[in-house]
Amino acid sequence: MLRNREVRQFILLFFLMAAVAVMLGFAISRLAGILAISSATAFGSAFFMFTKARYKSIARLSDQIDLVLHNANRMEIDELDEGELSILHSEITKMILRIREQNDALKKEKENLADSLADIAHQLRTPLTSANLILSLLANNPDESQRKAFVRETEELLVQMDWLITSLLKLSRLDAGIVVFQKEQIDVNSLICTALRPFLIPMDLHNIDLQIDVPKGIFIQGDSGWLSEAIQNILKNCIESTGENGKIEIACIDTPLFTDITIHDSGGGFEKEDLSSLFNRFYRGKNPNTTGYGIGLALCKMIITRQGGTITAKNHPLGGAMFSVRFPK
Repeated sequence: MLRNREVRQFILLFFLMAAVAVMLGFAISRLAGILAISSATAFGSAFFMFTKARYKSIARLSDQIDLVLHNANRMEIDELDEGELSILHSEITKMILRIREQNDALKKEKENLADSLADIAHQLRTPLTSANLILSLLANNPDESQRKAFVRETEELLVQMDWLITSLLKLSRLDAGIVVFQKEQIDVNSLICTALRPFLIPMDLHNIDLQIDVPKGIFIQGDSGWLSEAIQNILKNCIESTGENGKIEIACIDTPLFTDITIHDSGGGFEKEDLSSLFNRFYRGKNPNTTGYGIGLALCKMIITRQGGTITAKNHPLGGAMFSVRFPK
């Protein structure tokens, strides 16, 4: 208690005032002097006992805070009856709970980061190993036609790695919260055409029939660039699933409550056990022949949900996979 400078200053001031009061009391009369001494002693004793009790409560509160901060199993601080200290106790309890929540969130983020790094290393290792193998075969193969085929395979692997790294960077930017989505009126027809543009030639080469049923004059709110990226990831998944001579249908329904964009392919659809995990990061499905890295749909969902929309996937009653992207009005 005496380590507090304000307390020491108060005690010094009190003794000076008491001394002056006693001197004035004795100057008046002996009885007045004795009364001044008694009053000063009583007031000083009461102040000392009250202050000591308060500092004892503060010390107990400090010890309990130290226990909470250094003991993961302790979360509570004993209640205090006094007014100001009770308010302080309440605020400190809120602060401790908030710190614990942030600490738990940081631990989860650290675990997720470690898992993501392991997954990224695994995803990159596969095409890198294949590229190294092809390059070694390329160096030892004199056949010109085979060498050209090896070069094409290497180029495809490099394109895959470039897409993988670009997608991972986009995911990391979204995770970090540094992406600011624009709010603009987007024509759904223009959005679909922009998303389809990179796939028109591959779809023509694979003889994939494309049918679009999107009425004119339908608008949604969002960021056209990022939403186009999301639609492209869905289309990429559908094209890979459909294969040669397939069919992809894109339709849009506009109601007073929502705008729904559906994309249906004629591929093999999804396995039942995969439906609940399709949008999980790095999930590639139970089928060992599944291609891809499990990033596209995860990125797609993050882009859409961050802009207030929802995305679902299911098997179409007539066969194939169907994705539904819905934006509320």
